[in-house]
Amino acid sequence: MGYKYINQLASPENVKTFLEFVDLAAGAGKDVNNVWDIGDKMRNSKQMQLCLRTIQQEPACAQMLKEKYMGPAFDIEALLKMPKGSLGWTYAKIMSTLGYDPQFYRVRDNLDEDIDYIASRIHKTHDIHHIVTGFSLDGLGELGVISVTVAQTRYPTFLFLDLISLLMTFMMSDKLATEATNINEQGRTLKYQFDLISDGLKIGQEAKPLFPVKWEEGWERPLDEWREELNIKPVLEGPYSWYSKANLQEAIA
Repeated sequence: MGYKYINQLASPENVKTFLEFVDLAAGAGKDVNNVWDIGDKMRNSKQMQLCLRTIQQEPACAQMLKEKYMGPAFDIEALLKMPKGSLGWTYAKIMSTLGYDPQFYRVRDNLDEDIDYIASRIHKTHDIHHIVTGFSLDGLGELGVISVTVAQTRYPTFLFLDLISLLMTFMMSDKLATEATNINEQGRTLKYQFDLISDGLKIGQEAKPLFPVKWEEGWERPLDEWREELNIKPVLEGPYSWYSKANLQEAIA
């Protein structure tokens, strides 16, 4: 019977580990350090090894892994001087309008180690992925953009956040998507989150690999040019697009 397989999975050790991750994920909305802590706990996991193998199998990603390229820190003031409509200018406009720190991420101590480099590079470029994919930089768009990374790299921290979001929504949702009367209610339904994750996975599957892109060497290039080159079909409308935020539209007008 299939239940025997479930029993094997639900060993006391697995359940204990799962609950520890759930506790961290539940607090991630209040403290971004919880996300880094999940990544640290998964550092030596088989899930991280699968991510490493995924990256190693793609030639451009494997070369990036060999180089261990991190690039300079993001300088918002310098990027704001880039041509209007460029990736750098758009990124800086959005980040400064929102008051976000471009150095928000936790850098691992030893970037000579492949898995530490992968985590640090993914975290550093995460908000750039928001800009190029169109997913908003808040809770509504977050599931979409991390799903792009999941589709391309199987990065376990983001994959776990996708899964736990669905599980917690399953446990807490009290409305069908058809019954939701506003965007906040819609965002708490399983259908909405399934659609959001699916959209991110589709964008990631159709796009060229983002992990090996050296964004820092092409800040001045038009955002639309980047999207065309990488075959990214961005989310340009709807509640989980940053283009739908009036303050962000005004900032880039």
